[in-house]
Amino acid sequence: MAEPRDVVRIPDAKVALSTASVYPESTATAFEIAARLGYDGVEVMVWTDPVSQDIEALRRLSDYHRIPVLAVHAPCLLITQRVWSTDPWTKLQRARAAAEKLGAGTVVVHPPFRWQRQYARDFVDGVWRMANETDVRFAVENMYPWRYRDREMLAYAPDWDVTKEDYRHFTIDLSHASTSRTDTLRMVERMGDRLGHVHLADGRGSAKDEHLVPGRGDQPCAEVLEGLALSGFDGHVVIEVNTRRAMSGAEREADLAEALAFARLHLASALKVPRS
Repeated sequence: MAEPRDVVRIPDAKVALSTASVYPESTATAFEIAARLGYDGVEVMVWTDPVSQDIEALRRLSDYHRIPVLAVHAPCLLITQRVWSTDPWTKLQRARAAAEKLGAGTVVVHPPFRWQRQYARDFVDGVWRMANETDVRFAVENMYPWRYRDREMLAYAPDWDVTKEDYRHFTIDLSHASTSRTDTLRMVERMGDRLGHVHLADGRGSAKDEHLVPGRGDQPCAEVLEGLALSGFDGHVVIEVNTRRAMSGAEREADLAEALAFARLHLASALKVPRS
């Protein structure tokens, strides 16, 4: 009788490409690359690219490339302060509406900047209220202190470490964990079953938010993926890497193909079970 061999079960977690990963290329290019490389979907970073702000344009791209929008990243960056209004709650309402219309399951949101005082005071309760009005997950993302030489600025409120607050769902960004010099595995543990979304990227603990291709830094990217697979994680793993230094479109695609292969390998490698 043949010896039992390992069988690999396919995990439930889908691997998506953040449209930010193709910058300075366009949102439309991200859909094209995601479809060509075999990603399960995309996360739309809503920013200054007009297409990223246009729900109908995004729907057409999704239909044309036959690739779903799995998540919408609300416009929370410094460069998107005027995208979809200057009012932060309006931004979140529009992100929720976009997710609902596009069939996305998650809205990713950053904690407020400290100078957004009223928004910061109401943020935790406000996110709960919005989450109670929809089936879309509002997954609040871990951030990091801003550092310059020996100085540190706490730019986010209530805190850059979102596990200190009571949110229904979290996004963990491994590059942000690296920049904050946090123990990533401990942060994942603190998030527990409220971890609903992952931004997969690597880092080396630099003060700059590096977003390296997973496997090129010192973050426990493989361990996080294997742990999620073993725990039955059913959220999304989103490749959010920096390819700005790519010298060509082919080099950018090679990086994104490598990141996808890394994610799929380590999600599956934890799920080997003996064949009966």
